[in-house]
Amino acid sequence: MSLDTTAHLSDPDAIFAALAEAHAGLSAQEQRRFDAALVLLLANQVRATDEILAAIATARATIASSSPSASQERLPAMNDVQPALSEIAALSYLSGFGNELASEAVSGALPRGQNSPQRPPLGLYAEQFSATAFTVPRREARRTWLYRIRPSALHGKFRPLAQHGLATPLAPPNPNRMRWDPLPLPETPTDFLAGLKTMAATSEPQAPTGISVHVYGANRSMERAFFDADGELLIVPQSGRLRLVTECGRLEVNPGEIAVLPRGMKCRVELCDAAARGYVCENHGTALRLPDLGPIGSNGLANPRDFQAPTAWFEDVAAPIELVQKFHGTLWATTLDHSPFDVVAWHGNAVPYKYDLALFNTIGTVSFDHPDPSIFTVLTSPSAVAGVANVDFAIFPPRWMVAEHTFRPPWFHRNVMNECMGLVHGEYDAKAGGFLPGGLSLHPCMSAHGPDAPSTERAMAAELAPQKIDNTLAFMFETSLTLRPTGFALGLPQLQPDYDTCWQGLRKFYPGAAA
Repeated sequence: MSLDTTAHLSDPDAIFAALAEAHAGLSAQEQRRFDAALVLLLANQVRATDEILAAIATARATIASSSPSASQERLPAMNDVQPALSEIAALSYLSGFGNELASEAVSGALPRGQNSPQRPPLGLYAEQFSATAFTVPRREARRTWLYRIRPSALHGKFRPLAQHGLATPLAPPNPNRMRWDPLPLPETPTDFLAGLKTMAATSEPQAPTGISVHVYGANRSMERAFFDADGELLIVPQSGRLRLVTECGRLEVNPGEIAVLPRGMKCRVELCDAAARGYVCENHGTALRLPDLGPIGSNGLANPRDFQAPTAWFEDVAAPIELVQKFHGTLWATTLDHSPFDVVAWHGNAVPYKYDLALFNTIGTVSFDHPDPSIFTVLTSPSAVAGVANVDFAIFPPRWMVAEHTFRPPWFHRNVMNECMGLVHGEYDAKAGGFLPGGLSLHPCMSAHGPDAPSTERAMAAELAPQKIDNTLAFMFETSLTLRPTGFALGLPQLQPDYDTCWQGLRKFYPGAAA
């Protein structure tokens, strides 16, 4: 079957004439740059004549506005075409969790049959990005080969960079239950990195296990680049869409979705809306993976096919750009003379990815009792002890409740694990009030918790007909290590001083022993 790609065009001759005119006077290298820029602008979509003519003019202007030396072959200057591209093309993704993936933004950029040829295609540099040690079992190995315009080694000294609220000292261990209202959005220009605040952590960030829990609030896109040498980042947007520009490509992440950045992966967080707020779990331990399903079988919970990795995208920018890294809990910065997002092609399995939490296949009882909350696990980072998580990421999404003669909310509980909860939207079914979207709660090891008094009485009196819990999305970072709040978090006015009172209304129903 063939496709006549000119059938919908009102004037195909005008397009061919415009192409010929745009090519006129260009060197072979400039013609290749023009063609690549035009393809990116059109993004493989069939378009009307006027749109194609406008794209040709934009691509030609891109070439005219830059003047590389005649002896230097350059790839398309992506910063020149990016605004038009973002208006025209939706982002494309690769599917599957933990897969060996490959992507190239320019055809022929990936070497064939080897990783590090003497001279990689298109004059690129080959660079391996290792997210695990070389000698881990093969099933655990995560690495990606990057083919980039300039190697990452091209930078100067890093200098300390102070930031209020990030990685502040941990307070002494505290067994009390705590809850915070959402932090206000910033009023002054603040990017994602400047708006990142550490609320709790299991240990100092240089430890090879544990987690740190951060919240973020931002009202401007990053112009600098950032990577985290202390751990991988699980980002949970609560309000405002994010566009994550990474070395492997771009991800757009909405509230109700999550994104994971491997340890050390460079990123730039751009805002798609006026402001954004959310949560970050910084995982210092083994990389997150899908939990084992056991008797559930081969399907269910978060299915591997629903995870999405970016396709290759790059920018060739020669300008001063600040590169910030988080190292042993503190920020360090250097200035590059180019964009670090210059990876033209890549292959491997150490890649950023996103996941739509609405695709989670929720498992629950169809008879009686509330199952253990481990059935809500999306991702897990295992510890050295089998079955004990360094951190679990679990969600409490919309679902049907049908259990008979059962107290349906999450039961009262004392847990050897430590629980940190957040709320993306709606109301958590175990808390009738006080737990707000964007807020945070912390229940340390063995601290008693459960439904508040209004939720308890409502559940005890409810008619046990099938009920849909809807318009809600809560989540939990659960870790086997003690979570300690930071001094910054304890000093916030958003810390609720009366959190314990939500259980004080629990009444005594026991009538006493019969005589």
